[in-house]
Amino acid sequence: MDFKDAIRSSLNAADFLAGRYLDDLTDNEIMMRPVSDANHLAWQLGHLIASERHLIEAGVPGSMPELPAGFADRHKKDTAASDNPADFLTKSGYLELAKTVRTATLKALDTLSPADFDKPVEGRVPPFVKRVGDCFTIIPNHWALHAGQWVILRRKLCRERQF
Repeated sequence: MDFKDAIRSSLNAADFLAGRYLDDLTDNEIMMRPVSDANHLAWQLGHLIASERHLIEAGVPGSMPELPAGFADRHKKDTAASDNPADFLTKSGYLELAKTVRTATLKALDTLSPADFDKPVEGRVPPFVKRVGDCFTIIPNHWALHAGQWVILRRKLCRERQF
């Protein structure tokens, strides 16, 4: 297994986990907060999609599709408090956009040589993202981190345990 295969494997595992936790949730349920000051899943999905696009674009400039107008702004920290469903997409809307972004992520991954992963990344990225390879390896961890938070909502809704 090479570095690209390891990234693909991690992305597939995170997608499987997120998919299982989201599969039986409704549009109304993804707007619910598991506890009063937790972010609802709709905001988190938008945040994940916008973050993935931003990270890959930082590592491989010009590789990612544009998000719908205003999408990234509607999923920043200061908008997480909104409970207005009109501010967010449906579950299927998020999943379609996530698929589009992931397809572009994988396409960008395929363009890189082994040496490209060690190139420095500049711009507004988390402090632990230093190289192009970091832009790719953080994405599955980010999705898995948020998917772990979704378990609380699933418990609140008395949904079947997935794992």
